[in-house]
Amino acid sequence: MANPHPAHSPRRSHRWTIVLVAVLTLAWLTPAVADETCNSPYMSNLIKSQEDYVYVWTLGVKGVGDGWDKLVTIDANPSSPRYGKVIHKVSVGGRGEAHHMGFTDDRRFLWAGGLDDSKIFVFDVGTDPAKPRIAKRIADMSKRTGYVGPHTFYALPGRMLVQGLSNSKDKGGTTGMALYSNQGDLITTYAMPTTEGGDGYGYDIAINPRKNVLLTSSFTGWNNYMMELGKLVANPEAMKRFGNTMVVWDLKAVTPKKVLAVPGAPLEIRWSLKDGDNWAITATALTSKLWLVKPDAAGEWQAKEVATIGDPAKIPLPVDISIRNDGTGLWVNTFMDGKTRYFDLTNPEQPRQTYEKATGKQVNMISQSWDGTRVYISSSLLARWDKAGADDEQFVRAFKWDGKELAPAFEVDFYKEKLGRAHHMKFGSKSTKAAYRDAPLASVR
Repeated sequence: MANPHPAHSPRRSHRWTIVLVAVLTLAWLTPAVADETCNSPYMSNLIKSQEDYVYVWTLGVKGVGDGWDKLVTIDANPSSPRYGKVIHKVSVGGRGEAHHMGFTDDRRFLWAGGLDDSKIFVFDVGTDPAKPRIAKRIADMSKRTGYVGPHTFYALPGRMLVQGLSNSKDKGGTTGMALYSNQGDLITTYAMPTTEGGDGYGYDIAINPRKNVLLTSSFTGWNNYMMELGKLVANPEAMKRFGNTMVVWDLKAVTPKKVLAVPGAPLEIRWSLKDGDNWAITATALTSKLWLVKPDAAGEWQAKEVATIGDPAKIPLPVDISIRNDGTGLWVNTFMDGKTRYFDLTNPEQPRQTYEKATGKQVNMISQSWDGTRVYISSSLLARWDKAGADDEQFVRAFKWDGKELAPAFEVDFYKEKLGRAHHMKFGSKSTKAAYRDAPLASVR
């Protein structure tokens, strides 16, 4: 597939593809399992016990504190005297619509991006996990790749695969993925398919190494996600410009194999991590459905609608999902009604909602501990999509889950603390520092 913004010559790009295939083949045999179940299977230094910190990538708000995007660190260990308190923050010196982030495969660095300015910040979380610092800034992604809005940061062995949401030409939804080294050097790019049913849109990345499959989903471009939500919904033409596909890629070759029709903007993708399972699940934002992706009896990958989330007529707007480590349950957050729902996935062909709780006036991201007993929820979706007035709560709320009820554990009010809008969360651990005590960090230029 031709790329109008190649990072390197075709020959060099081909050489890097061969190297990537070799690296993935070696790692393919014994993939790791992530702590937060949405993380890359290639990550090491897992947190399967108590997490010590929650890192929160936070949107700056003019007039609130310094007004800049920042990485906030919250103490999440109940045995700590600072439990539930902000213990560190590092601002990036501007507002660029902070959104998602992801660890490198060795968990030493945390990459975070801005959907508006397309800047990427690489935080060192290995030297001192309680006090991340900026190790590198990447400000030329758009210029070098033609892609805008770095959204998903997905670890490969020694590499970071970054999914864009838009492009620099028309700020629409046609986009692609950029492959970087862990040191922040651009290697090559991969355009989202626009033929054979492809709409060219992107959003999330999720990999099943054992099946040599990379899945991507689709959202919308800069013109839409930077528009005020009320204006967007009232614009019929703009509402047509949302993704309606998922793509099944050959992982080692990084080439699209099949485009799946999944109408309504399929967002986060979660593979079941249970041994022997061979399926993934996603939620569609505009149609409020759960979709199952799995091979049929002939081994052909298919997508199937399997459940409804809330009342689609009321547009609950499903946003983030979090799957249990054994694939038997799924948390779903819906932004507009501020609810957190739990679905039993014992039979993934027929998910059943078994629990529902209003956890905020607006809720977005949801993360759970490895054992599923701790659940964290944040509030912000996008700066111009968040609610206004009294409904504009900005927080991280922690809950304890006993299988029957979400019980509040702590809350950090991000407006009261003069931080901004709380968006994406990742876990940190003191053990990370111990693991690297005798292994110096590789330089990030």
